[in-house]
Amino acid sequence: MISTARIPADKPVQISFSLNDSTDESSTKNTFPLAFPDLQQQLQPLPPCNTSKESMQVFKQHCKIAEEYHEVKREILLLEERKKELIARLDKVEKENLDAAHLALEYDDLTNENQSLNLAHSRCKEQLEKLRIQYQKRQGSS
Repeated sequence: MISTARIPADKPVQISFSLNDSTDESSTKNTFPLAFPDLQQQLQPLPPCNTSKESMQVFKQHCKIAEEYHEVKREILLLEERKKELIARLDKVEKENLDAAHLALEYDDLTNENQSLNLAHSRCKEQLEKLRIQYQKRQGSS
C-alpha cells in the first residue's frame, strides 16, 4: 500500500499510471509520468490505493483535471501575452493616427499660409506694376 502522506510543496511530484484498466505487465508501455509542480499543495493529487479500483479511478480523474488546469493556465498566459502584443500594436496605431492627424492639421495650416502668401505676392506684384506705370508716366511727363 502507498502512503498518502503529503509531499512538501517545493518538491516536484512525479506520478506514473496507466490510463487503461488492465493490470498486466505489458501495459507498462502505456504509462507516463505526470508532474504537477505548479499546483498548490492542497490541489495535488493524492497517491491512490493500488488495491482499490475506485481509488485509482479518482486518482486518474484528479490527474486529468490537473492536466486540464495546467493547459488552461498555459492558455491564459499565452492569451495575456497576445493581449500585451495587441495593446502595444493598438498604442502604435493610435500614435500613428495622432501623428497623421497632427500632420494633416499642419498641412492645412501651411496650405492656408501658402494661399495667403500667394495672394499677398500677387497684390504686391499689382502694386509694383502700378508704381512702375506711375513712375514711367512721371518720367515721360518730365
